[in-house]
Amino acid sequence: MTTSLINTKIQPFNATAYHNGDFVEVSENDLLGKWSIVFFYPADFTFVCPTELGDVADHYAQLQEMGVEVYSVSTDTHFTHKAWHDASETIKKIQFPMIGDPTGRITRNFGVMIEEDGLALRGTFVINPEGEIKVVETHDLGIGRSAKELLRKVQAAQYIASHDGEVCPASWQPGEETLAPSLDLVGKI
Repeated sequence: MTTSLINTKIQPFNATAYHNGDFVEVSENDLLGKWSIVFFYPADFTFVCPTELGDVADHYAQLQEMGVEVYSVSTDTHFTHKAWHDASETIKKIQFPMIGDPTGRITRNFGVMIEEDGLALRGTFVINPEGEIKVVETHDLGIGRSAKELLRKVQAAQYIASHDGEVCPASWQPGEETLAPSLDLVGKI
C-alpha cells in the first residue's frame, strides 16, 4: 500500500544538474513560484529513456510558453548526464535541467526508487507554484510516457487552479467544456 503524494508539498533537496552546458545547483526552491514537471527515469544510456526525454524536449517550448519548467531526474551523476548529452543526438535536444541523484534522496522523496536496483521508476510529477504535487504518474520500466498527454494534464491542472469550482472531464482539451459539480449533474453524465 502506498500513500498518495497528491496535494503534498515537495520535500527539501539539493542537487547538481547538467543544464545548457553547465553544472548548476538545483533545490526545491527552484520549483516554487512556477509550474514544474519532475520527470524521473531509470538511467542514462538506455533504451526507452531517450525516447521519452526526446519527446519532452520536442514539447519543451510549448511548456515554457505555459510557464512550466521541466526537471529530469535519474540516479546517475550530473557528469553522466553531460556525457550522455554529448554522445546522443536525441539528448542534445534537451534544454531543461537534468538533475543527478546518485544518493537517491530525491527519488526516494518522490516514492519512485527501486531499492534493489538503485534506479528510479518512470515517475512524472506536476507541481504547482506553491510546491504542491498535483499530478502523479508512475509507469513500469518498459512502458514509455507521452509528452503530448503530459502537456494535456498540465493544461488541465492549470485550468482548474484558475477556475474554482470547475473540473476537467476525461480527454478534456483547452477550449472544451468543463464541468461544475452539482446536485443537478448527479446521474446525468
